[in-house]
Amino acid sequence: MAHLMPSGSNHRLGNLDEKSKAIIVELQHDGRKSYSAIGKSVGLSEAAVRQRVSRLIESGVMEIVAVTDPLSLGFARQAMVGVKVRGDISKVADRLHGYDEIDYLVVTAGSFDLLVEIVCESDRHLIEFVNQELRSIDAVVDTELFMYLSLEKQKYNWGTR
Repeated sequence: MAHLMPSGSNHRLGNLDEKSKAIIVELQHDGRKSYSAIGKSVGLSEAAVRQRVSRLIESGVMEIVAVTDPLSLGFARQAMVGVKVRGDISKVADRLHGYDEIDYLVVTAGSFDLLVEIVCESDRHLIEFVNQELRSIDAVVDTELFMYLSLEKQKYNWGTR
């Protein structure tokens, strides 16, 4: 599975030509597709595809990862947490980067300053993490948990623009 890097990564797809965008789309559909098969689809040689993929990865435009199902790996509880912060939001975000439980972290506008997705082994693990780690940060003034009951849709192949 090829993931495009977050918009905060200072890379813009507008700088990519149509061949590179086509390679990204191919990898979004099947991250294990061979360079040869991609080349046939986009009209490039295998070597040219390999070179472009390397540049896309090295420049941070995309990464190729295995997307897993947390439930299958023993992580029984997922939640999104809305976080309100007093002071510098980026300092709190920087601090949260180090937690393994957090797999998604965005600065937002609106009711919350941050949205934090947490993946935990159990309800107890979730409560302990929220109380002992997240809420213990001085600049965190409020949190609201949105427990996931059922994952209805998740996709990574949104294409390019």
